[in-house]
Amino acid sequence: MIELLLPADVSSASTRAETVPDGALFPEEEALIAKSVAKRRNDFATARACARRAMAGLGLPPVAVLHGYRGRPLWPEGIVGTLTHCVGYRAAGLARATDVLSLGIDAEPHAPLPTGVRELVTLPAERERIGPPAPEGTGEIHWDRILFSAKESVFKTWYPVTGVELDFVQADLTFHRTDGAGSGQGSQGPTAAEGTFAARLLLTDPALPTTLHGRWRVEDDIVATAVLVRPDWREDDGL
Repeated sequence: MIELLLPADVSSASTRAETVPDGALFPEEEALIAKSVAKRRNDFATARACARRAMAGLGLPPVAVLHGYRGRPLWPEGIVGTLTHCVGYRAAGLARATDVLSLGIDAEPHAPLPTGVRELVTLPAERERIGPPAPEGTGEIHWDRILFSAKESVFKTWYPVTGVELDFVQADLTFHRTDGAGSGQGSQGPTAAEGTFAARLLLTDPALPTTLHGRWRVEDDIVATAVLVRPDWREDDGL
């Protein structure tokens, strides 16, 4: 699904597998998760399997993907990339730095946010725009979960360029649907849907535009979002 949200010059790969065969990791990667529980190992390994497929799509040999501060993936020189994993879905997106300045992807289960989380990750204006939480099992769009995922993609795009952590309430997001089933957030509809979003940054940095643009999609009970910034964003930013 993430492949539908990214342009052709981004090599992406995804899987619904929860595990990979033994020996799929490089020794350096194994060392990073030697003491991790099974879920952490599976998340780590399946995401890196996707990364290796994305590398192949760029004509690159497979290499270990280690991590830096707070788990940020470390990519080969001249490559920018992003990983995501949730129950039932893992994905990676890679591009050459000459084509893409930074990108972020995120996947989440298409379900309401846990009690209390909505207020922590949204601004009052966002809560007004997306409306009240949709009941689970009704087939309605869970805009709070899409918003959460979109902010994760925004932060994954922001941090590698600025080196500054962005808080959830430092980006104000607005959503639009493009699948013909509704004109904007708050619209009801089937759980297969897609659209775009704009994230107005309340913390700014001269290295990035003040508004980041992205795309979202809901399919098969998964929410996926993506944000991309071009090196020439001052002329034409967004996907």
